[in-house]
Parts: sequence; C-alpha cells; structure tokens
Amino acid sequence: MSPATGTVTDKSTTSGSIELAPVPSPEVSPPHARQVPVTTARARRVVRRLPDLLVSGATRSAAIVALLLLWETAPRLGLVDRTFLPPFSEVARAWWELAADGQLADNARASLVRSFSGFGLAVLVAVPLGLLIGWYRPVADLLGPLLEVFRNTAALALLPVFVLLLGIGETSKISIVLYACTWPILLNTISAVRGVDPTLLKLAKSMDLSAPRLFQKVILPSAVPVVFTGIRLAGAVSILVLVAAEMIGAKAGLGYLINASQYNFAIPQMYAGIVTISAIGVAFNQLLVAVERRLSTWRLPADG
Repeated sequence: MSPATGTVTDKSTTSGSIELAPVPSPEVSPPHARQVPVTTARARRVVRRLPDLLVSGATRSAAIVALLLLWETAPRLGLVDRTFLPPFSEVARAWWELAADGQLADNARASLVRSFSGFGLAVLVAVPLGLLIGWYRPVADLLGPLLEVFRNTAALALLPVFVLLLGIGETSKISIVLYACTWPILLNTISAVRGVDPTLLKLAKSMDLSAPRLFQKVILPSAVPVVFTGIRLAGAVSILVLVAAEMIGAKAGLGYLINASQYNFAIPQMYAGIVTISAIGVAFNQLLVAVERRLSTWRLPADG
C-alpha cells in the first residue's frame, strides 16, 4: 500500500509492481436526487396510460354525444315536432340566457339547499339506526314491522300530508326529502351489517375485541361499500323527490322553474331546467363515488 497514493502494490511478481486503482469512497446522494427517478417513473406511467385514458373517455362519452346529436337533428329533420322538442342548440341558448340573468343560479341554489339539507339529515339518522338494527336482533324485531309499513309507502303519496302538517314552506320540502332518502340508506346499512363475513367476526371475537373495537375494525370497513350504495341511491332520490315537491306551492327551485316554464309554454327554458337537474345529479353521484373510494382505499390494490 502506497501511503501517498492509496494504491496497493503487489511485490511478489518479478516483473514489477502491479498498482490497483484506488477504491472510491461511497457518496451519499442528497434526498432530492433520489426523488427525481421516482417522479420520472410516475410521469412515464402517466404518459403510457394516456392513450388508454383517452380511449376510455371517448367510449364513455360516445353515447352522450350520440344522444345530443340525435336531439339536435331529429327536430330539424321533422322527425319530431320542434314545438314540443326544440333542438339542443335552442335549449343551450335558453340555458345560457337563464344563467346570464341569474334565474338559473337562484333556483338551483334554492333546490340544492333543500336537497342537501334533507339528504344530510337522512344520512345522520339512517346510518346509525341501520347499524343498530342490523347488529342487535331485539331492536330489529321491535322496529321491523313499522319499517315495513313506511318503506312501502311512496314519499310522493305522503306529500299532501307533509304540506298539511308542516305547511308549504321549507320545512315540508326538507322533511319529504328526509323521509324519501332515509329508506335506501337504512335498508342498505342493515343489509351491510348482516352481510359481514362470519369468519371475520369469529376471528375478531377470538381476539377478545370489545364491541366498539369490533365495530371500528371489522363491521364498519366491511359495510362501507353497501352503505354507500344506499347513500348514492338516496342522493338521486333527494333531487327527484324535491323537484316533484317544488312543483306544488313553491316560489323558487328547479322544480318551480320547470313547472312555470311549462305553464308559460317556454319549452326551451323547461328543458334547460331538466338538463340542469341531470347535470347536478351526475355531479353529486360522482362526488359520492369519490368519497366512497377514499373510504375504501384498503380494498384496492396498492398499484390501483
């Protein structure tokens, strides 16, 4: 070993010394240097998946585009009476005019406040009650017959009763939405609790888990997908029932807008209100799907 150069010299050979190259000392790369390849790999994955995402988006939107094209061309070709079904371009123009003068925003805001209020109250009431009924058999035996009576009674059939008891104000409309949304959530929550895998329950009980821990670790995670199925159904019901309720004694709301446009024979404005309700329903459903995926990440693969 040469102290000056740090090389190793082999003196056993007769032809001279063999000098080996110095061994470089290991260097620690900074943290940001290790993150660059990871970011690059993710970007490459996104680029590779981009064609598949474009094809998937085109496939999902093909039916909607075909429907809009049919809606636009059928009245213009005389296949349907354009007095009762105007072309989509006229409906879009009417929608823009309603949005520009603020009528659409005011009516949509009134409907959303009523709908979300009734829907939120239904979630707060139905989920805990469904967990209780699904887990405790005596509670199910006590409340079962009463639930069967009310769940088979249509919400719109009780609308006159709500109006008579609560008036034509906001209370009756929120109450009818609450009533209609309760049953999908409640029944799906009961089914979710009763459908938990018995093997998981036996394993949890063998570990001497307390009842609260059993609910937290086993029952709630297993029940989330089925419970959210009921919540998504209730989200659609909240808008549909509210629109029907707003057609009776309301002075604002999308249901009121559709009803008033029909009476005034403003057909494009009527369809503009219907399209707005459909868009709100789709957006609300996608929001609930995103929340469900967030709460069910443990069920997805690591690379999903």
